[in-house]
Amino acid sequence: MYLRHGAFSYLPELTDDEIAAQVRYALDNGWPVSVEYTDDPHPRNVYWDMWGLPMFDLTEPDAVVREIQDCRAAFPQHYVRVLAYDARLGRQTTALSFLVQRPAHEPGFRLVRTEAHDRVQRYSFQPYATEAPTGARYAAP
Repeated sequence: MYLRHGAFSYLPELTDDEIAAQVRYALDNGWPVSVEYTDDPHPRNVYWDMWGLPMFDLTEPDAVVREIQDCRAAFPQHYVRVLAYDARLGRQTTALSFLVQRPAHEPGFRLVRTEAHDRVQRYSFQPYATEAPTGARYAAP
């Protein structure tokens, strides 16, 4: 399964130059940028682990690209994404989010059906990856 997550998810993988261009766009708009990673990309898992602190007051994307490369090196089998936060009054939300790394093997999700009261059927997603312990979820099959 190929997980679609964030902006550019239906495009081919971004190169480092294309990532730097997107980071430059975020910085030109005054958005602080942060790098996050996880091994549980469930759609409801919106709070990924932060790689360092958000980077404020940058003018060039070099520092962000260096942090991305460091995060990739530390977590080669995790999902890594870049977030840009628009802190303007009235916005105060994530303005841009996109993946910059994914594991080589993505096992996908299982649809789980649960019967509730009065013949009600409830459905949920369960990632196959979470059947393995943290740190061993995306080893090659």
